[in-house]
Amino acid sequence: MASDTLSPTTSPAPGQTIFVVDDDEGLTRLIARSLKREGYQAATATSGRDAMAWLQDHEADLMLLDLKLNDLNATELVERLKAKGRLVPFVIITGQGDERVAVDMMKRGALDYIVKDGQFLELVPAVVQRALAQMDREHRLAEAEEERKRLEREVLEISEQEQRRIGHDLHDGLGQTLAGVDVLLEVLKKRLATSSPLDVDAVASISGYVKDAIQQTRMLARGLSPVEVERNGLMSALKALAAHTSQLFKVTCSFTCDQAVEVRDHAKATHLYRIAQEAIHNAVRHGKAKHIDIILSELTASASLTITGDGSQVPAPQDKAGNGMGLYTMKYRAGMIGGSVEIRSAQPQGTEVVCTFPKG
Repeated sequence: MASDTLSPTTSPAPGQTIFVVDDDEGLTRLIARSLKREGYQAATATSGRDAMAWLQDHEADLMLLDLKLNDLNATELVERLKAKGRLVPFVIITGQGDERVAVDMMKRGALDYIVKDGQFLELVPAVVQRALAQMDREHRLAEAEEERKRLEREVLEISEQEQRRIGHDLHDGLGQTLAGVDVLLEVLKKRLATSSPLDVDAVASISGYVKDAIQQTRMLARGLSPVEVERNGLMSALKALAAHTSQLFKVTCSFTCDQAVEVRDHAKATHLYRIAQEAIHNAVRHGKAKHIDIILSELTASASLTITGDGSQVPAPQDKAGNGMGLYTMKYRAGMIGGSVEIRSAQPQGTEVVCTFPKG
């Protein structure tokens, strides 16, 4: 029967709780006593069923689990606890000669194992301390990894926000100013047509430069803030991207969307646009593609964005360094929106980048 070694009227001492499961009742008491001397709290059970019952209502930081219980073996108990979502980190207790089975249990998640020999009770606290230290390291690493991902998300979001701000400033500020200058030049041309015809050509030339500057400003603004905040913003942006790609790189680039795919989240739409933009860049720069297709499709439970270039195959990303950086970024952006990116060979040649993402 499962039991706590602490008296119900005693306030629990500070320390982590170790749950000892072994069908040798005398040994479990000795183990618990040894752990208490080291400052741990301890609870015990002498059968698999009692262990399951105790874990149903209690929490433990670590379980010391005998490999062979009378009613359940360790493997069965671990699987049942896992199915119920009550499995805690565990260390296997085994008799001499069962080390191979204990190693197999480590493949199933055991942190370590202890052999019942003459030094068994002396080793238990050290093994427990080592297992808890390992868990602490893994927890800290997981927290550090989560913090790194959070910071990456924040940096990316801030970068996108700043780009949108600059894009809007270019469009609403510099673009409007240049448009005003162009209007004044047109007025000046009309005035000079009668008073100074020789200067009309010079003003027309200046007006041409201003028009070019307006066009470049609009293209820069579109590149920095490519997706409008509207239901069909992504579709419109991808259509414009195809046209811009054809003009800029002197290739054939088409956009196809047989059924409207609405992406209501502006940040999500922007990530998808950037994925398409990066895939096109790779197809032109690395694959030397002459024809590129952008296809936005709605699937049963998701949607997909496919970019296919007919050039040479672009190698799949290996790491973040070198030419793989753009491919890594595509995968990262897809992960940000709960999607995934697959890079594969296209038929009859070239590379296909497929981003699958949740609808809506």
